[in-house]
Amino acid sequence: MSSADKIPTGSSSFAGTYQARGRFWISTNGKTFLGYGRVVLLERIKELGSITKAAASMGMAYRHAWELVDSMNSQSPKPLVASAVGGRKGGGSKLTPEGERAIKFFWRTHESFKKFLASLREEMNYLRVDHE
Repeated sequence: MSSADKIPTGSSSFAGTYQARGRFWISTNGKTFLGYGRVVLLERIKELGSITKAAASMGMAYRHAWELVDSMNSQSPKPLVASAVGGRKGGGSKLTPEGERAIKFFWRTHESFKKFLASLREEMNYLRVDHE
């Protein structure tokens, strides 16, 4: 066996702590439906009443925000965001009841995901002990 084929044995002085890390999103047909940034966008639309204002508050281009909203709406049985065309009083956007439910579901599931990752810490510490 050459030295390139040998498996490293690790360092007996290793003092690090293992952590499980991950990102969570919901997809349909291989396309992202809901993720952290999309849900924050929905929350900003709810707060500010406008895709334009929500995008600006996140440092995002309006076109990109609109595309995200359009993508979410098209992947949902019912739209998450309803928009009104501008007029004398201007247009605006608001969350639908489905949008409200989507936000709540995402954060509830995201919290469960974080707890799952945290629960792995104890199991990963098994890797730190010599079990031979």
